This record gives sequence, structure tokens and C-alpha cells, in this order.
Amino acid sequence: QVTLHAGAELDARQVNQYTLTLRATCPGEDEVEGWLFVRVTMGQMLRCDTPFTSAGGDVVQVPADVAPRTPLYAVLPQPLGGLMGFSSPSSLQFRLRNHNTPLLLTRRGLILAPDKGFEHSKDTQTFRLEIEVMDHHGHNCSGTVRVEVLPSRHPRITFPEPHRSVTVTEGIGPWEVVTQVHASGENVRYTILAPVAPALFAIDEVTGEIRSTRWLEVPHTHLLIQAYNALHPTDHATVTINITVKGTDRWAPRCVPAIFVSQVPETVSPGSTLVTLRCTDCTGTDECLRYDLEGPPASRSHFCMEGPQLKVNSTLDYDLEAMATMGFQFTATIVVTAGGQPPRSTRVPVLVTVSPVNEFRPACPSSATFTVPETAAFGSIVGHVAGTDRDYPPGSLEYSLEGESGPAQPFSIDRHSGEIRVVGPLDFQQQKSYRLVVRLTDTHNDLDPAKQHSRLCDVSVHLKAVPDQVPVCIPEVQELRITAGSPGSRQPVTSLVCHGSPDSATLTYTIAGGNEDGRFRLEGNSLVYLPSNQVEPRTFVLLVEVWGGSGARRRSTVVALVVHVTPWSTPVPPSTTTQHTTLQKEPLVVTRTEAVWNPPSWFVAVLTISGTLLLATLGCMAWSLLCSEQEQGLTSAFCSSHRNRGPGRLFLGKSSWDVSEQGRGKEEQGRPHAGSPVREMGTSPPGQWLSAASISGTGRDYLFNDVTGARRWI
Repeated sequence: QVTLHAGAELDARQVNQYTLTLRATCPGEDEVEGWLFVRVTMGQMLRCDTPFTSAGGDVVQVPADVAPRTPLYAVLPQPLGGLMGFSSPSSLQFRLRNHNTPLLLTRRGLILAPDKGFEHSKDTQTFRLEIEVMDHHGHNCSGTVRVEVLPSRHPRITFPEPHRSVTVTEGIGPWEVVTQVHASGENVRYTILAPVAPALFAIDEVTGEIRSTRWLEVPHTHLLIQAYNALHPTDHATVTINITVKGTDRWAPRCVPAIFVSQVPETVSPGSTLVTLRCTDCTGTDECLRYDLEGPPASRSHFCMEGPQLKVNSTLDYDLEAMATMGFQFTATIVVTAGGQPPRSTRVPVLVTVSPVNEFRPACPSSATFTVPETAAFGSIVGHVAGTDRDYPPGSLEYSLEGESGPAQPFSIDRHSGEIRVVGPLDFQQQKSYRLVVRLTDTHNDLDPAKQHSRLCDVSVHLKAVPDQVPVCIPEVQELRITAGSPGSRQPVTSLVCHGSPDSATLTYTIAGGNEDGRFRLEGNSLVYLPSNQVEPRTFVLLVEVWGGSGARRRSTVVALVVHVTPWSTPVPPSTTTQHTTLQKEPLVVTRTEAVWNPPSWFVAVLTISGTLLLATLGCMAWSLLCSEQEQGLTSAFCSSHRNRGPGRLFLGKSSWDVSEQGRGKEEQGRPHAGSPVREMGTSPPGQWLSAASISGTGRDYLFNDVTGARRWI
């Protein structure tokens, strides 16, 4: 019989015929030789991997603690080895030739771990599987798989002792913990093996706690507990528990008070007694009682038991952050145990609350010197006084200034934040620095609100000088000619161009003099004329005062405006001509003295009525005379001024502002009014022409000084 070698692979494309030479001999006969021709044709076949079909077979190494029924090896048509062929896996049949192995072979060619896993051993275990693969055409291949089980690297399940004895009292009720077992290992689970149906006890599968299921009355009970690895049930260990139930009187010690709640100040000294318990046992004595303190570590470190007395063991500092974390409270339990078998105990809950005590005075900041510009506005922040206090809670300081705010102390301080602000005018020339006394007061640091500490702190505020700058207007003197519009209209005259310091406030403009009958009005820096029913030309000399700065630092300058108004009915071109004259700077002296008289109200009333009647009478008599003389006087004065002055000279003769002086005589023209307040004019050097004019209703004199043909207003 000629058979094909198990490891042979036939390929018709490479060798399609094999010639075998056969020799046969029989005893006493000659040798016979023959030939066998084997032709290989194309067709379907099964091929197995070389490792699988080799003499030694394929090798798989697995740990001993692998889970039950875990796939270990696959004899499947896939690139990684096993079977290679043209048949689908579902049409293949896998058969295990040897059955002396715990390993399993599935219908799809998977080798699985045993149902109960591998047994743990210190040595390597080897299992050999001979597998035959056949398709539905009858083609087959076979091979060998060797599974080597390596020793487990995980610890085995063990109990520290095989036997334990537990004694409990008969007072234990349902579902109370009797004892607890513990086994070392991984994925440990617990179960009761005996009795098979336990009626008195149950065990927690994970923690190993043994609990009673009813009131215990049986004196003795035996339990057999098994611990096992949940992933490898074959890894297990057992322990025997002997439970003894003893009878006892059910009277525990009785204590007064049964619960202790107290509030103590943080300054209580160590060694102080908080409470003394009065406890008795069933015999009515306290000779065999033991007192223990249980609770969190913080409570056991701050309190201790000396017999029945609960005492303070260490300082209770309310100002510590750890104390705030605990809510300023300590909880504990005093366990009072009576002697005997079994011991009986009573638990007394304890709650101690620590109250704050204001112990420390506030502390001043290390540096309290600030600098502020003298132009600081109202409400500007000067600085912040940061006081400190060691008492809890932080940030409970209140701030106040000694003395009230006023000219001598133009500052205030915020009560809670300590911010110092400006509340009054500052002037570097009057006072260069201020010394403030700030009082720091701690609040909310004691149960008694009246218990407060304070401290005075010195704060220095230095002023920073800001250079003064008077508003500048260009030009300082203007001569304007306008034609009046219709009555009731509003006619713009000019706009003043002035500027102050860059950091000063907005400039303000006021008419200081010359606004007869209120015909001129300032709207910001714009001058507006309100026409009336006048029929004759008039000239107005206006003084506009321009203010800059703020508070005590305000500065001002004066701008002179000479406005010639032609009535709207006069046939002159309806245009407005503005002439600007810029004067060269020369040292001029103007001294102005104003006298103020405040008569009583009744005198003012009588004088007003009398003056009204008198003016009404004189007005009717002098109207005709004034009209004729005014025209004649203006003409002669104007002609005289043009004859006496050179080119470019200006003479203001009798005009609308000195008509009231007409009756005093022509000899008073060009010199100060005798009835006006004190006026001093600068002396006129030879060659100069001087002219003086008085604005009725203002009590002021103004001098026009012509030196080189330029117009000068003083």
C-alpha cells in the first residue's frame, strides 16, 4: 500500500507526474523490480500551515489564570496560520483525535480553555491536541497544537487562619453585623458552603460581612465560608467560623447628660473641664465604667477624657483657617462601657461650638504717603489705606478720619474700603501737604459688638503743583462795525478766539461792562446783538471777562470790544465789517477801586420811586435839547479828532456812553469824571495823545492811548 506523506504538498503546475521504483523480494527468490507512475491533476485540495502540520505541531502559551472557555487557538483559513484552502470555514469539519485533554474544540475550529479554568500549579502544564480538518469533498489535512499552561503570576486565595471563634450576645437583632472574614488574593468573592441553606446568617459576597437574619437564640452555630477568585473559581479557600451566643442583661450604663452641646470662647485654656458625666450601670454604681472619646482626628486632638470629665486638650484658635473649614464646630462621641461579659456601652454625642473673641488690635500699613495734583477734581481717588487685623474674619475693618472734612481737611475716606478721595479745593501755594489721622476699628470679631479695638494711623498727602496759565485771547482788542437788523431779531457780531491750559476746564465768558440796555448777549464765545428801535448810530465799548481753570485755581483775562452800531433804517451798505487790531505789548498800569454800598431795603424802595418820578420829569424836558445837541456835538468831535490826529489815530469823543455827562460842560471832555470812584491814569509822555471816556452805569473809566498810530485800550 502506497500512501501520501502527511506533510507533502502536491502542485500540478510544478510536477504533474511522479515515477516510483518498487523492488520486492521473497525468501529464496530473486528480487523483482517494477515501476509506479503517479499523475497529479488540477483539483481542489486542503492545505494547512507548516507549524500546524509539522511533526512537533504549533505551540501556544497561556497563563494558568486565564478565564474559563477563553479562546486559545483558531484553526481557520486566515493569513496568520491554521488552514489555507478554497473551502469556506462553515463547510469544514474539525475533529479531535485524542480525548485525554480538558481543552475544548468547537465546530468552527476554536480551541477553548476548560469550563472550570486551569488548575493552578507551580510547574508548566502541557496539553497536546491532534486535530483533523475535512471538507465536504473528503479532502483533509491534519496537524498538532501543543498548549503550554504557564504558572500564574497572581496570588492565590488564602485565609490567614482556617478556624475562627466569635462570641456574640443574644441581644443582636436582625441584619446586624456579627463578624467579618477576609481572604487575600484578587477578585475575591465569598459564599456560605455549610449549612447549605443558612437560616440565621447571610454573608456579603464582596465585603465578607456576616450578618444575622433574625434574633439569635441558638447557643452554638458553625459556618463554613469559602472565598474564591471570581475569574478563576478553581482558585479558592475555606475557613470555619464557630459562633457562640451568650445571654446577658440588656441594661447598658445610663448617663446624665445623655447629649452634650456647648459653646466655648476661643480663649478657653487647655485643661479646662467642659462637662462631667454622671453615669451608673445596672448595679447603680460607676466603679466599673470606662470612658473613651471617639470622633474625627481634629476632635480627638483638641479634647480628651479624664475619667468622666471632658477636658480641653489644646488651644481652640478661632482665627485659624482650619477652624473655619470645620465651621468652628467639633463633633465627638463619649463611649461609656461597663465591665462584665459581654461588655455593655452607652454613647453620649458631643457638639462643641467655638465662639470668637476680639484679641488683637488693628495694624497700620507700613507706608501711607500719597501724592495728588492740586487740580484734582472732586471725588478723585488719592490712595487706599490697607489696614490689617489678625482676628477672624478678615476684611472686617472700618475706616474713619479724625476731624470733619473742610478747608483744613479737604479729604474723606470710605468706611469699608479705606479709599481716600478729594472733597474740597486744593491749592499748592496755600498748603503743600496734609497730615491725616485715620482711625482703624475692627468689627464683627466678637460675640459682643461693643468689644472693639481701634488704632490711629498717620497718612501724609502731598500736593503736586500745577503751573498756572491765564487764558489767552487773540486779539485782545477788537473794533467792530455792524448794521443793526430789524427789532426783535438776533444778529451775530463776532466770536472770541481764546484758549487756556490743556488740562483746565472749559472757558467761560461774561460781559463785565459796557452792555447798555442789555443789547448784547454772550452765547459761549459768540457775541450776539439784539436790535432795538434806535434811529441814531451808537458806539458800545464792551468788556468781556474770560475765565479758565477750576476752583481756587481760576484765572481770567479781559477782552475789549468797540462795536459801532448803525441803525437799520440808515442807508448804509447792509454788511458787517470787522477790524481786528493787535497791539504791541507795553507795560500799562490800570488801578480799579470799586466801592460797594448796601443800603436797607426801605431806602432803596423810596429812592427808586423818587428817582423814577424825577427821571420821568427831566426826560420830557431834556429830550428835545438832547436830540439837537447830540448831533451837533458828535459832528464837531469827529471833525476835531481827524484834524488833531495823524493817520491811524482814534478819538472817542462824546458818544452814547457819556451823554449823561453833557450837562457838566465841554471842559470835562477828555479827563476823568469828577464824581466817579478813584481812577488813576498813567502819565502821558510828551508827544502822546490821550482821550478818556466813561461808560455810564459802570462807574469805570477807560483810556485810549495813541503812541505810534496803534489803538490801545486800557
